[in-house]
Amino acid sequence: MDDLDQALVTLLRHDCRRPVSELAVLLKVSRATVRARIDRLERAGEIIGYTVVLRADAQPAAVRAITLIAVEGRRAGDVIDALKGFAEITSVHTTVGRWDIIVEVSAGSLPELDEMLRRVRLVPGVTTSETHLLLATPRSARARL
Repeated sequence: MDDLDQALVTLLRHDCRRPVSELAVLLKVSRATVRARIDRLERAGEIIGYTVVLRADAQPAAVRAITLIAVEGRRAGDVIDALKGFAEITSVHTTVGRWDIIVEVSAGSLPELDEMLRRVRLVPGVTTSETHLLLATPRSARARL
């Protein structure tokens, strides 16, 4: 991707429904150029989809955290399946190193977070966990409203 593609992707990340004509004005190129760039990025697999940001996703949670989880033996798949059922868990990531799974968490309060962490520790296959509260997010690639 060149600089124009990067700028186009940045604009689409912030509002993927922005009209091609508006993108062209902001990028100082023709509408045909913008349309061709988007088509090329989609065909090349650089852009693989578009999404919707719900109001609930844009509301800051009272408590946000990252929880690192160690898993017993080869139980990662079972643990991941169990974690998918937790409404407070917004993302599940596998990783390497001391921790096997990293989850992003949003809770309404510290007691709600504490209860969710208690339930995570009860998931068969979870051997230990460590949680870090998130205080601020100075930068995110996620869509902003």
